Amino acid sequence: MSASRRTLSVVACTLLLGGCRDAKITSYRVPHEADPAPVAAPAPAAAATGSAMAATPVATTAGMALTWTAPANWQSKPATTMRKATYTIAGDGAEADLSITAFPGDVGGELANVNRWRGQVGLGDLTAAQLAGATQHFDANGLHLTVVDYPGQGAAAAQRLLGAIVPVGSETWFFKLLGPAALVGREREAFMEFLKSIRKS
Repeated sequence: MSASRRTLSVVACTLLLGGCRDAKITSYRVPHEADPAPVAAPAPAAAATGSAMAATPVATTAGMALTWTAPANWQSKPATTMRKATYTIAGDGAEADLSITAFPGDVGGELANVNRWRGQVGLGDLTAAQLAGATQHFDANGLHLTVVDYPGQGAAAAQRLLGAIVPVGSETWFFKLLGPAALVGREREAFMEFLKSIRKS
């Protein structure tokens, strides 16, 4: 056997003998991973709101109550969150609407409320000095009523508005009849008798 072959044999035996020895085993302790924290679900997007006016509730009064006697031909409608009562008055193929509302306080004062009604039938605002000449006043059943009668102008020329503002303690009640001028005019006397029937319950 040549010297080179003998060398290779020795190397091979050495490797074989080394492979027969027990291998040193090294163990590792792997810590458990902590449970992941729950991920909060994203908050739902806020619902889109309408205009500020639409999103702002108007408080109606829940205090003192009034009673009244309505004419037989006025058709009563269910009350709503904004109205204490509603009546529909029909005639000659047309309809007028009587709304009854009540709010805490004076709701801006008599002048502001009269001008608001005037605006609904196309009339300009009154000044404080003009207010007395554009309203009527009478007392009934311990209540003081401010009454208005405004025919419409311009685009609202076919309309007419009868209204009454009635302070009751710390509240203000509003009685408004709005509709076709001829129909509202026909009901004016009945409306005035209706106002005289209003009393504290």
